Amino acid sequence: MPEEAPLAYDFWRYFLNPYFWCGFMGWCVAQTIKMTRGALRTKSLDFTYLTSTGGMPSAHSALVTGVFVSLGIGQGWDAPVTIVASVVAAITMFDAATVRRAAGQQARLLNTITRQLFHERRFSAKPLKEMLGHTRTEVFGGMVTGTLVAIVVMNLWALFVAPHP
Repeated sequence: MPEEAPLAYDFWRYFLNPYFWCGFMGWCVAQTIKMTRGALRTKSLDFTYLTSTGGMPSAHSALVTGVFVSLGIGQGWDAPVTIVASVVAAITMFDAATVRRAAGQQARLLNTITRQLFHERRFSAKPLKEMLGHTRTEVFGGMVTGTLVAIVVMNLWALFVAPHP
């Protein structure tokens, strides 16, 4: 009979730590806020917001900030893993506000050119996705969302899941 894998290699343990849940819940809260804002604006519920990119707040920023802040709270702000998480968060947020935003602006321009060109010549073209990146305000909103979620989740985790003796 084969030996059981050590508990450290148990796949399900991944889902049993607060750092995963802080990032995941940060993303969920941000996407839910986007869906709610869209519903208020359009007066209809559109579930595509749950998987969309772009918009307020940035779900990518909320996710990476949630992980970073939870690691800071749980492992210490000077822990190597927290420092790595801060770098990943900074790169992600910079990318969302610059590179991905520029790609979205280019898609918008290409869609305009394509509409004009194909409309006059009666060709068809599938439009490019324009909502790729974020404004700095949307990235900041995601950062605030992720921070608040991490603080709440880490405190609830300490109270209910892993209480101290």
